[in-house]
Amino acid sequence: MEINTLLDKTKKDMKKAVDHTLADFGTLHTGKASTSMVDNINVDVYGSMMKIRDVAAITTPDMRTIQIQAWDKSSIQPIEKGIISSNLGISPVTNGTLIRLPIPELSGDRRKELAKIANGMAEHGKVGIRAARKDSLDRLKSAQKEGDLSEDDFKRYEKEIQKITDGFSDEIISFLASKEKELNAL
Repeated sequence: MEINTLLDKTKKDMKKAVDHTLADFGTLHTGKASTSMVDNINVDVYGSMMKIRDVAAITTPDMRTIQIQAWDKSSIQPIEKGIISSNLGISPVTNGTLIRLPIPELSGDRRKELAKIANGMAEHGKVGIRAARKDSLDRLKSAQKEGDLSEDDFKRYEKEIQKITDGFSDEIISFLASKEKELNAL
């Protein structure tokens, strides 16, 4: 077993968990307009499910508005349906081929609720990191059983994997703190 390959794979898997968590954080409605809130919403157009970003231009003309310019007039209604069914809590306002999403001010209760959701997303990301750690440690144990890895080497690589795990977990905690600060600052 090539240890550097294992460590690289571990880092790559943990980075995916962090990136996924960041993408989830981007979908949280924080009272400030962000295109990432609607980017990945699926809409039924042309007989298949597509992301809004694939059928329209998404912009934020100001802090409280998301604007969606459909490239094809026939996709306006499916986009509206997709937004409504996504449970964003925002009602689309349509004018021709332009859809505006006015972002309402967040109440104190809604901020607390979003902070809990963000914590859940962070925990889900940490679970992904721990799963990558477990997979790597299982591979190390297997190599040790087969005689490819000494006890000392096993302990050294186990510590290295834990150090990598702690680094990625700290990254998620940092992003969570930033998201919570953003939720409370608005």
